[in-house]
Amino acid sequence: MTYLELSEDGGGAHKFYEVTVAGTQVTITYGRIGESGQTKVTAFPTEAKAQAAAAKKIGEKTRKGYAPALRGVRQRRAVTRRAIASTRSTAQQAPVLWRFDSGAAAFGIFVDGERCWVGNQRGDVYTVTHSGTVTGRFRLPDGVKCIVADDFWIYAGCDDGRVYDLSGKVPRSAYEIAADVDIYWLDIHDGVLGVSDRAGRITTIDYEDEFQWARTGAGDSAWMVRCDGDAVYHGHSRGVARYDTSDGTLVWENKLAGDVLFGWQEERSVYAGTARRTVHRLAKSDGRVEAVYQCDGAVYSCATSPGGRHVFAGDNHSSVYCFDASGERLWKLATGCGSAFSMQFLDDRLYIVTTDGSLVCIDASEAAIAAARAGSVPQPMDVKAAASLEAVEPSTTLETVLERVLETDGAGDGVVVECVKEGERLRVRVVSPGYESWNVQFPKTVREAGARYLVDGVRSAGRGGFYRAYGEIRRLL
Repeated sequence: MTYLELSEDGGGAHKFYEVTVAGTQVTITYGRIGESGQTKVTAFPTEAKAQAAAAKKIGEKTRKGYAPALRGVRQRRAVTRRAIASTRSTAQQAPVLWRFDSGAAAFGIFVDGERCWVGNQRGDVYTVTHSGTVTGRFRLPDGVKCIVADDFWIYAGCDDGRVYDLSGKVPRSAYEIAADVDIYWLDIHDGVLGVSDRAGRITTIDYEDEFQWARTGAGDSAWMVRCDGDAVYHGHSRGVARYDTSDGTLVWENKLAGDVLFGWQEERSVYAGTARRTVHRLAKSDGRVEAVYQCDGAVYSCATSPGGRHVFAGDNHSSVYCFDASGERLWKLATGCGSAFSMQFLDDRLYIVTTDGSLVCIDASEAAIAAARAGSVPQPMDVKAAASLEAVEPSTTLETVLERVLETDGAGDGVVVECVKEGERLRVRVVSPGYESWNVQFPKTVREAGARYLVDGVRSAGRGGFYRAYGEIRRLL
């Protein structure tokens, strides 16, 4: 038996690889350190061929940086569960249209024009329509920290250190975060992932799951990270800072907005919810305070309507607030189902996920709020997931799908891509004329498993060019 590990201090690798030979049978077990991993057993005609196959596998791994190790010396990654004491609000009840009990405390939420996503501490991710019908369920290996979108890709960051792409039929591991990073929050823009952690660091990882840079902030407990095309905004116990996306250069730092517990962004401003009962709006350009929104409890989530016309906040007393852009409080109402860990506003509705695991849809229109403040609220609909709804788990099998999608059919104006080695990095890039030297954003596991299909160049099925081919492959995977 040969046991190897790969654990990089600054990168995302924290894996083991074990090869056992017993007669003509070779057993390979691999996965993340601290977990049981996956096992593959292969039988060979002779013992000599089994030994040769095992030696080949070990040689491949050692060339990639794996080294002999003792099982159990390195431990599973540290995980901090966010826990707060949520008390009952004394405010009037908010006009809740519907609520869905996900089954555990929930942090992750994302809302677009088609549906709402919610992820809880058990690793369950549900999709719910805006009218309150559960349409899908994923089961991830560990608790969900947050759900974020990058263009039309949807990602869920988990306590197991992976970020899963939920855009296809089954979840796929797209990013893997170093084991020494106790993840607090995640955000992504144009394939670049920002990770804030318990130690107050900010780390960025590119679309090929490669470490870019890391910086240590002035404080700890970094609950805020927001990314745009130019910068990463990082909030922790001692303020908010802006770093240049490309190289991690510190652009500005504002220590007035300390004890940050949540972050939000608009085109020109970032918003920091704090334990000091405030939401600070900071200018992205220079970090100056543009407005302060005063709440009655520690702020665990915040959001805005488009353009920042209205600012919303949720505190640890199960209340939600609405302010105008200047800072005037317009209303405060009770959720009726715990404190809002995360929130998002869309089309006159405020969606929140709470400490009791509920995804809640609140009617935030002027008429509904006025009626609620007068004591009149609708009877909320309790949404249930159908007992027959299948939980889709991450897939570990790539080859069958790749063979189906990446086969040459000889039809249409296909786009040729190839898998190439650049030093120790494995890239997928377009080689057809007219696409310059574009790299293609496939998850690392897809690049590795698909190398033998791509290395000689493959033609995408059907017409439509690069984007259709790319989108179809990602959808099917």
